[in-house]
Formats: sequence, C-alpha cells, structure tokens
Amino acid sequence: MMQQQMNHVKEYLMGLQEQWCNTLQAEDPTAKLTEDKWQRGENHPLTPAGEGTLKGGGRALVLHGKLLEQGGINFSHVMGETLPASATASRPELTNACFEAMGISMVLHPLNPYVPTIHANLRLFVATPEGKDPVWWFGGGFDLTPYYPYMDDCIHWHQTAKNVCAPFGKDVYTRYKQWCDDYFFIQHRNESRGIGGLFFDDLNEWDFETCFAFIRSVGDHVMSAYLPIVKRRKGLVYGSKEREFQCFRRGRYVEFNLVYDRGTLFGLQSNGRTESILVSLPPQVNWRYGWAPEAGSREASNVEKFFKPQDWLKIE
Repeated sequence: MMQQQMNHVKEYLMGLQEQWCNTLQAEDPTAKLTEDKWQRGENHPLTPAGEGTLKGGGRALVLHGKLLEQGGINFSHVMGETLPASATASRPELTNACFEAMGISMVLHPLNPYVPTIHANLRLFVATPEGKDPVWWFGGGFDLTPYYPYMDDCIHWHQTAKNVCAPFGKDVYTRYKQWCDDYFFIQHRNESRGIGGLFFDDLNEWDFETCFAFIRSVGDHVMSAYLPIVKRRKGLVYGSKEREFQCFRRGRYVEFNLVYDRGTLFGLQSNGRTESILVSLPPQVNWRYGWAPEAGSREASNVEKFFKPQDWLKIE
C-alpha cells in the first residue's frame, strides 16, 4: 500500500515539474532550457562519487532568458541507509533509520529587479526504523522574495496562499503562514528574507490521502500566485541603481540558504548532487562591508516596511 501511495506522489511531482516549466516557457518564449537527468553513481561531472549515502536519481531543468536570469526546477527521488542529522533533529527516534525521499524544488531569480524571486518546494519522506513500520510525512510550501515590493502584490500572494489552505481548516493558513514567517527569518540580520507565504514540515496530522491532497493544492496554486505579479512587473524599466539593490538583497538570500535552509543542509549532509542543491543561489550577487540602503531612499523604505513579519490580509 505504501509503495502504491508513493508512486502516486512521484507521478504528481514529475508532472508538476513539467507543468511549471511549460508555463514559464510560455511566459518567456526566448528562454533557453537545459535539461539534466542524473542517476546516483553515474560517471557525470556534476554528480558526486557513487560511494556516498544516497541512491536514486532525478531531473534538473534550468532556464535562462529575458525573464529569468536563472531558474531551476528540480525533481529528485533518493534512498539512503541513514537519515542525515538535518532530518532527525526533531525526530531523534528515527536516528539511523533507512529512508526514501522524493521532492520538487523551484527557485526562480528574475533579471528585472521589479519581479520577485520565488521559491516553492514539495516533498515526501518515508523512514523505516529497524524492525518497525514505515513513518511518513510531507513538507513544503512557497514563499516570495521581492526587491521592490508592491502592496497589491503582497496581498494577492497571501490571498492565494489562504485559498490554498481554506478547504483543510480555518486555522491552516494562519499556522503555516506563521511557520513561514518564523522559518524564513534571517536571525543574524534581524529581518525576513521576503514576505513569506506558506511553510510546513512533518505533515501527517491527517490521513495520507488528505495530506497528499493538501500538497497538490499547494503545487496547483503556485503559478496562479506568481504569474499575475510577473505580468504586472516584468515590463517596468530599471537602471543600475535598482540592479545594484537587487544584487545586495540577493546576498541575504544566499546567507539564509547556506546558514539555515534545511533542504540545502539535507542535500549537503547526505552527499547529494551539489549542482542541483546550489542551483537555488542567484547567478549575480553582491556583498560590501557595512552596506545599507541610503537613508530616506525607496530602497531603505522597502527594507523597513516590507521585510518583517506582518499580517498582510489583516486577519481578525
């Protein structure tokens, strides 16, 4: 039974990868697509040596064009003999359990600073402690990192996130929105990475089919949350000032991914495919000692007004 359920999830995630890619190519017909299929242990320059802890494979789709400076949509299905520390931190009873994991992850870094970066992720873990029945859980969500935020974009983004959750309980959006705010907070900067969205992990509070229906709701709403914002902002004219601000703010994105992100840590700790793990990083980024936006500028206002947790929908 478990294997059949996992097959259904895998079929959905692989189809979703294709759907997201096709949608983005339709939005930017000039986009160049690089497809990279990989198997663990293959003699491939981007795949680590086969003696690591993982088996399995995946498919990486990478887009570059007028809209996206770089976008990656990855699917992977891997198996291992021991869960990495990042996956057992909240589940010590699963230490040394063998596991199977599958997931899809998308990170899009647009060229135009007025178009936000988006991250979306859906995953299923199944761990089997020795002599015990398998334990399963889902995780994922989506979040938005604008550089020049607009309030109507923020409201649209969070209204869509609320619509995702509505069929599953009145408090689901509130809980997963709060989880996202807490998770995507850059502690050493005391600021949010972006405007948040939804984040959830260890999801098995409902039966398997209901949990699977929830992640399908998340996955099926990603483009309807993102594309209206893209269409409104992709034609806005920008210059070197806006581009510079975008690159410095991208630095915050990199800091979060390399210091805090569980998916990055899981991939690196399990000796995963490095190129697929780090495709989430932007291709152009700046750091400068003591950098801060000019006082009184729109850029400074963006940071002060938008990059902190808040109730975008004014939920009562």
